[in-house]
Amino acid sequence: MFIPPANTPGLIPQKFPFVMIDHLIYSDEHSSRTQFCVKADNILVEDGEFSAAGLVENIAQTAAARAGYLAQTLEKPDAIGYIGAIKNLEVFSLPQINDILETEVTIDNQIFDVTLISGKIKRGDELLAQCQIKVFVIQQP
Repeated sequence: MFIPPANTPGLIPQKFPFVMIDHLIYSDEHSSRTQFCVKADNILVEDGEFSAAGLVENIAQTAAARAGYLAQTLEKPDAIGYIGAIKNLEVFSLPQINDILETEVTIDNQIFDVTLISGKIKRGDELLAQCQIKVFVIQQP
């Protein structure tokens, strides 16, 4: 389901200049997708390329947008998520300024307050990066 762009920033706790997603374009119970255009003034752009750290943050923020969207849809309070571990990070290519990225996260497993996600970032059909992230979630009262 497409989420209007004006609503997307409210789905994540990060604020400018540390926002690494532009639009939540799809979300269901198993996966979510976002789009992001790499801008020259992004704080994680180095020498004209979006850094590996930026790619990981983009995946994490896609997961956060999913959680925020679900909380909003179910009228529940937002939860706070913390990255517990990053595994199997593979960066095949770094995106350039003005590249449009599409990121997909899939829920691999969820036990109590721990969620294991797999994330993939593509530029068109080209796979740029992928990893698994373990997220610890703290529910707000």
